[in-house]
Amino acid sequence: MPDSQSPTANGLPTRIDTSVAHEARVYDYWLGGRDNYPADRALADTIANHIPAIRTMARANRAFLGRAVDYLTREAGITQFLDIGTGIPTAGNTHEVAQRLNPAARVVYVDNDPIVLAHARALMSSNPQGKTAFIHADLHDPNGILRDESLGTTLDLTQPVAIMLVAIMMYFRDEDDPHGIIENLLDVAPSGSYLVISHPTADFDEHAMSRVVGSAEQAGITFYPRTHAETESLFAGTELVEPGVVPVVTWHPTPGDEPADPESAWYWAGIGRKP
Repeated sequence: MPDSQSPTANGLPTRIDTSVAHEARVYDYWLGGRDNYPADRALADTIANHIPAIRTMARANRAFLGRAVDYLTREAGITQFLDIGTGIPTAGNTHEVAQRLNPAARVVYVDNDPIVLAHARALMSSNPQGKTAFIHADLHDPNGILRDESLGTTLDLTQPVAIMLVAIMMYFRDEDDPHGIIENLLDVAPSGSYLVISHPTADFDEHAMSRVVGSAEQAGITFYPRTHAETESLFAGTELVEPGVVPVVTWHPTPGDEPADPESAWYWAGIGRKP
């Protein structure tokens, strides 16, 4: 594990700065985790004042990740996952869901938060038949992820892979070229690969979401909700799996657990297949 005060080879700091909020730690707080600090909790509580149901929404987004991995493993036969923006480990990590269904599944996790780096051993607790790895990197530099030797030694990129971008693309404005970033990732994935995206939206309550954007920006965190059409456009180059891009709680809900209110969590979600 790198020294906590020095940058990694890609230049990302490994020191955990507790004086400023970080999106992974804010999300951890909403999920009931313990790896967060006063600055993270302050921002999380401010956002909760604007959206009182934010904790439930965060859990709904996390549940989508589990259903997506279950679908890809069980229905699509995917055995390899590139999970970018993985966040702090909690119950139901990608490798746990995938390896429960297929013990040979392989997962590479990517995150830029030093605290996730500190938890990398938990993310790499693979089933002996499978394999996991962690890359400390930033999606703003997708080529840095693709060049990392851990990617090539863990995943076989001649075979289909699922690229997981769950609640990560909202940290990219249009000028950051999110479409180009995703295209870079898809370019190295063979036919039959999948793209998974969930994305916050202001479509369900524009006023409340605008206040969230303001609070995040004030804390130094880019937060860019997208409309249904904008989220759907991120799937360019793929064929959407039914039912397409839909409210996150309605994407293949667990039988018997169908949501009473389809718009109870303000995320769009979907899966696309590379032809």
